[in-house]
Amino acid sequence: MLIKKLVSLPSRSGRHLQRYNDGCRLVVGCIPYRFRETKTSPPIHGTVIEELEVLLITSQKSPRMMFPKGGWEIDEDIKLAATRETMEEAGVVGTLGDKLGEWIFKSRSRETFHEGYMFPMLVTEEFDVWPEKNVRQRTWMTVNEAREVCAHSWMKEALDAFCSSIHASSNKEKEFLL
Repeated sequence: MLIKKLVSLPSRSGRHLQRYNDGCRLVVGCIPYRFRETKTSPPIHGTVIEELEVLLITSQKSPRMMFPKGGWEIDEDIKLAATRETMEEAGVVGTLGDKLGEWIFKSRSRETFHEGYMFPMLVTEEFDVWPEKNVRQRTWMTVNEAREVCAHSWMKEALDAFCSSIHASSNKEKEFLL
């Protein structure tokens, strides 16, 4: 897969290939997640309950925590851009779910607005080396911990949308099993 080949390359930089919509820079990202088996959870029908964890990263310039995201470039479709940004910044790849939504937010570093799109990503592989390993820290945490430390309100809204989609999927599975 092309994304896996990019692991050893430097991150894309510059904004000359970035997409814009009415002056808003378009950014895409993911909420990387996994299910962690807990030994203390009682089995249900012989299966150990799993705990949902999400992956946050630090900003390049500060310890602020956030989900991986970055510019959507003109040579990519939206899902490829989200996957690339997540691999570059967090060093993970996986299976993308449906778009969680769209958010308009103001840049912290500039007086401009961005249009952000977020996707859930079920992580299937976590790399030891990735393009931004030397400038970011990554941390797996519970959803509640993530909600506490995430620096961006729009990303917290995306996390809530993700949790709602997981809850809806879980209810559909339960109905199917009954």
